[in-house]
Amino acid sequence: QVQLVESGGGSVQAGGSLRLSCTASGDTFSKYAVAWFRQAPGKEREREFIAAATLSGASTFYADSLKGRFTISKDNAKRTAYLEMINLKPEDTAVYYCAADRRAAATMRNRQRTLDAWGQGTLVTVSS
Repeated sequence: QVQLVESGGGSVQAGGSLRLSCTASGDTFSKYAVAWFRQAPGKEREREFIAAATLSGASTFYADSLKGRFTISKDNAKRTAYLEMINLKPEDTAVYYCAADRRAAATMRNRQRTLDAWGQGTLVTVSS
């Protein structure tokens, strides 16, 4: 099993950018697809899907509402996945989580409850 640790969160003003990292340990990272989710304050029941990348990172999938501002990438040699975020808005304030799974990246958005591994989350706060 892989273990995940997110980093790179913090406070930023609206219009700013951040890059989040998700570093893996344990099992071979290239065996896993990865995805990013977020959970906004007060929305405890469900995490919002942001993006997913395949085993190699060559193919990516995005939530339509976030495509264009958020970019996922995966570097197996560094055992790290990234989420690049630009033009941040106050409504992007949330705890951001990465997840890994040995099954298809394309379906990770619908399988939150059965994904193989989750990180502990990193908080992003966007002020207006």
